[in-house]
Amino acid sequence: MTAAPRHVRDAAAPAPAAHPPRETRPSALPSSPLPPASVREHRTAEPNFTAEERVTGWTRLSRFGIGPLLLALDLVAVGGALVVAEWIGREVGEDSPFRKTAAFAVVFLLAMGQAGLYRSRLALSVLDDLPALVGRWGLAAGVAVIGQIVWSNALWRDYIIDWRFLAGAAGVGVVVIVFRAAGYAMVRRLRSRRLVAHRTLIVGAGRVGHQVADILREHPEYGLHPIGFLDGDPRVMSGPSRLPVLGGPAALPAVLEGGRVNNVVVAFSTMKESEMVRLIRTCDRFRCELFVVPRLFELHQVDGEMDTAWGLPLVRLRRSTYRSRTWRMKRLFDIAFAGGALFVLAPLMLLLALAVRLDGGPGVFFRQERVGVDGRTFEVLKFRSLRPAGGEAATTWNIADDPRLSRFGRILRKTSFDELPQLINILRGDMSVVGPRPERPHFVEEFRNVYPSYEARHRVPSGLTGWAQIHGLRGDTSIADRARFDNYYIENWSLWLDVKIILRTVGSVVRGAGG
Repeated sequence: MTAAPRHVRDAAAPAPAAHPPRETRPSALPSSPLPPASVREHRTAEPNFTAEERVTGWTRLSRFGIGPLLLALDLVAVGGALVVAEWIGREVGEDSPFRKTAAFAVVFLLAMGQAGLYRSRLALSVLDDLPALVGRWGLAAGVAVIGQIVWSNALWRDYIIDWRFLAGAAGVGVVVIVFRAAGYAMVRRLRSRRLVAHRTLIVGAGRVGHQVADILREHPEYGLHPIGFLDGDPRVMSGPSRLPVLGGPAALPAVLEGGRVNNVVVAFSTMKESEMVRLIRTCDRFRCELFVVPRLFELHQVDGEMDTAWGLPLVRLRRSTYRSRTWRMKRLFDIAFAGGALFVLAPLMLLLALAVRLDGGPGVFFRQERVGVDGRTFEVLKFRSLRPAGGEAATTWNIADDPRLSRFGRILRKTSFDELPQLINILRGDMSVVGPRPERPHFVEEFRNVYPSYEARHRVPSGLTGWAQIHGLRGDTSIADRARFDNYYIENWSLWLDVKIILRTVGSVVRGAGG
C-alpha cells in the first residue's frame, strides 16, 4: 500500500481509516457543498414556526430590494431633469446641450453603481450618501466635457465654461438627491409599518444576541424582524426580545432550506469559530443575507461598507460568488477561453499526442477519476506521462520517482503540457479554467477528515489552474495551505482575479515551473 503524502503523515490527527465513496446528491451546477454530518442530521427536524414567526402578512413587499427602487428613482429623476432642462432652454431661447447633458447623466448613473449606492442597506440617509454623490457628479461632469471635446475636436476654451451644461448637470444632481431623499423616507415608512420586514434569525442567544433582538424589534425602520434564536446553550434573559430558541446552530441549513428566513445575524455563541465558519459556508447559496456582529464591536470603527443598527455595527458578508451576476459570465468565459485555446493550440496538441504515442506506445490520453463541485466525480483527461504498465494508482500521491516516468514524460509534467487535454473537460462543463485543482477520491476522503476547511473547496467547479497553484502549492506541499488559498479564492472571486491567475499561470509555464 502506498504511503500517504508527507503533509498527511505529519498532521496532528491520526490517519483516518479508509472510507467508502460517499453518495453525492445531484444538483444544478454549482450548488452548495455537502454539509457535515451534524448538519445533515438536522435536516429532518426543521423547526416549527408560529404565526407570529412567519410574519407572512408583513413581508409581501420584502421581495423587492432597495437597489431596483433606487435605480428606478434615479432614472425618473435623470429623465425628468433632462426634459425640464430642454424645455427651459427652448422657453428662454437658448439651445440646450442635450447630448452632453445626457452623456453626463449616463456616466453619473454608472459611477453611482460603481460606488455601491444601489446596494441594500439597513440605515438609509441622503447625508451619508452626499459625499459619494458629489464626487461621482464631478467625475461624470468631467468625463462628459472631455468626451465632447474629443468627439467634436473643439478647442478647450469653447468648453471650459459652458454655463448651460453646468446648469443642466447641476439640475440633474439636485433632482437625484431630492428623489433619493423621498425614496429613503418611503422605505423607512414601509419598514416602520412592517410592510417591508425581512424575517431574521439570530445565531447566538447570549447577551449580545438578545441585544440585537431588542434593537431590531424596537426599531423596525431597519427592516429586520427577528423571529428566534439558534443556540445550543442559550442564556435565559428577561427583556422585550423573549424570542423562542428554534434549535442549535447546526439547524441553520435546515431552517434556511425551508425558505422562511431572509436574513441571519451571527452574534456570539458557544459554538467554536472554526465550526461556525464551516456552518456558514454550507449555507452561502441560500437566498438570504448574512450579518456578523464583530468581536470588540464597542471599539469597531464603522466605515462605508458596514451597516449599523441603532449604534451596533454589523458586517454584511459579501454575497456568495455563485449568487453574483458576474458569476454567470464565468461559464461563458470558460467556453470562450477553452474553445479559443483548443483552436490555437491544436497543432501543438497534435505534436504532443504523436510524441506520447512514439514514447510509450498506444494510449495517448490518461483518464482518472477526480472529485469536483459538490463532491461529484468526473473523469479528468491528461496526456499520458507514464509508460503504460497498469496506470497511475489511485492512492499514489507523487510519481516523481516512478520508474515508468520517461524523460519526455518529465518534460510534459515540468511544462504542464500534460494538462492541456483538460480544456476538453472545461468545454464539457466538468471543470472551469480557474478553480481549486481536483483531487482523487481516496485523498479527498483523507484530507476532509484531517483538514476541516478542505471540503469547502468543493463549493465551486474545479479548475485547470488556481490561486494555490500560482503560489507554488502543488505536488508534495501543505494541504492546509492549499485549502486556505482555495477558500480565499472562492470568497474573493472576481473575473479580474481569474484573469490575473491565468496570466500568472502562463508566466509559470513559460518559466517551466510545473512539476
